[in-house]
Amino acid sequence: MKKMIVRCFVVIAALCVVSCTQSTSTHNSQEFVRVDGQHFYVGDKPYRYVGANMWYGAYLGSPGATGDRERLIRELDVLAEHGITNLRVLAASESSDLMRAVRPAMVNNIQGELDNDLLLGMDFLLAEMAKRDMKAVLYLNNFWQWSGGMSQYVAWFTGTEVLDPDVTGKWNPFMDNSARFYRIERAQQLYRKVIRTIVTRTNSITGQAYNDDPTIMSWQLANEPRPGSDADGRVHFDDFVRWIDDTAGYIKTLAPKQLVSTGNEGAMGTLGDAELFETSHASPNVDYLTFHMWIKNWSWFDITKPEQTYDSAVTTAKRYLSEHVAIAERLNKPIVLEEFGVERDNGAYDHGTPVSYRDRFYDMVYDVIEDNVAAGGPFVGSNFWAWGGFGETDRADYMWQKGDDFFGDPPQEAQGLNSVFADDKSTLDVIADHAKRLPEL
Repeated sequence: MKKMIVRCFVVIAALCVVSCTQSTSTHNSQEFVRVDGQHFYVGDKPYRYVGANMWYGAYLGSPGATGDRERLIRELDVLAEHGITNLRVLAASESSDLMRAVRPAMVNNIQGELDNDLLLGMDFLLAEMAKRDMKAVLYLNNFWQWSGGMSQYVAWFTGTEVLDPDVTGKWNPFMDNSARFYRIERAQQLYRKVIRTIVTRTNSITGQAYNDDPTIMSWQLANEPRPGSDADGRVHFDDFVRWIDDTAGYIKTLAPKQLVSTGNEGAMGTLGDAELFETSHASPNVDYLTFHMWIKNWSWFDITKPEQTYDSAVTTAKRYLSEHVAIAERLNKPIVLEEFGVERDNGAYDHGTPVSYRDRFYDMVYDVIEDNVAAGGPFVGSNFWAWGGFGETDRADYMWQKGDDFFGDPPQEAQGLNSVFADDKSTLDVIADHAKRLPEL
């Protein structure tokens, strides 16, 4: 009943909204997102958003071999048509021998030389996003192996192996090895060099410096940075907290008009401990909280046994959502659920196969966000994982190889695992309905 009432209101309000969309868009595109207490603002208006993860945006925007600017424009148009106004994008990848790492990479070597085609690709992406009044969250590293990431920094400066989990099958040693990154001074120096080069870059298309571009909402330290494995990561926790505070503070000196976030998964990405998540994100240099939610990866839901596991997974998910909203309230900061996803029914990968449980789960998440927004809470937005757009593959194992189309699923996962494609009409309808309701709450 609640949703029916809200939808009726939205239909009535839409007449007014459509008439002022163009002027509002022009106004917003010239202003930075800022934080005031538990909320985002653009100018004097609250800023809440429906977003997507599109890690490969700079790759599609490239004039080089990975690029397909026509596809990128089509994808941005589809996203905008469905009310998606925020994209979370990979801004730095590292050249690596890791088996499933994306190729090419943004950072070519230990000297910090960057791939010019991918930089031009980011220029193009940001310019096109600005035309559609979209905002970007750009992450500058990765805890995981699929873009080189922290493990590659460790290998560069210690000469040790990366302990590739796609080769060994062992995740805890990989995670604890990656967490060494936080205390290797030379690795931090290179990381800051990369940050400085990207954050202070001037866009070759718009002529605007990145750190003076309101299209960029937030600089993010990394994708899913963790202290280490749940088994042995506590020894790295103090280094992790120090790294968050120091790095976020450094970015603020370079980009004082833009926000800084961590990209952390929440309690599940902080040794499974909500108190440690809160402690590590109390820094005044962290403008808002992020968290992720993976009901399959965390063994809450089994897509092959949906009737037996879905209801309990939703109960656990709602508890996880509430737990993190409470932390945001205590820290008096906004919070974003910037990754969540569910596989297609029965774990299928193909376009056109059913997505009934995904749609139900997205709808549940959006209901929780809307209820919190309506109550004046700190929930300000979400980014589903992940946008796959017009990606296609003919590989029998669905695994990415260099030269293949990019999907929302990164190279270490089956292409189609969690991707929302441009022809996933039912899911796009769920997202669009949420995008219509959210501004009116």
